[in-house]
Amino acid sequence: MSDVEFNAEEKKVLVHKIQNYFHNELSEEIGQFDAEFLLDFFNKELGAYHYNKGLQDARTLIEENAQKLSQTFYEMEKITEFIK
Repeated sequence: MSDVEFNAEEKKVLVHKIQNYFHNELSEEIGQFDAEFLLDFFNKELGAYHYNKGLQDARTLIEENAQKLSQTFYEMEKITEFIK
């Protein structure tokens, strides 16, 4: 997996969310540079965990839906009798 790159608009939104969190939850002000640095740190150090968790969740969802689809096909099969 390569490093996740955010475009300028995405980074702006994420930095703003970090600044709001610090202001609202910690009663602290954090500048844009520090918020970007924190975003980069979390992205580098924690991003792979979130990425892998997303893949695991997607895999589980696909497997569950594949089982449901297989069951549906089984239920749709016509009952036949084999004549000997």
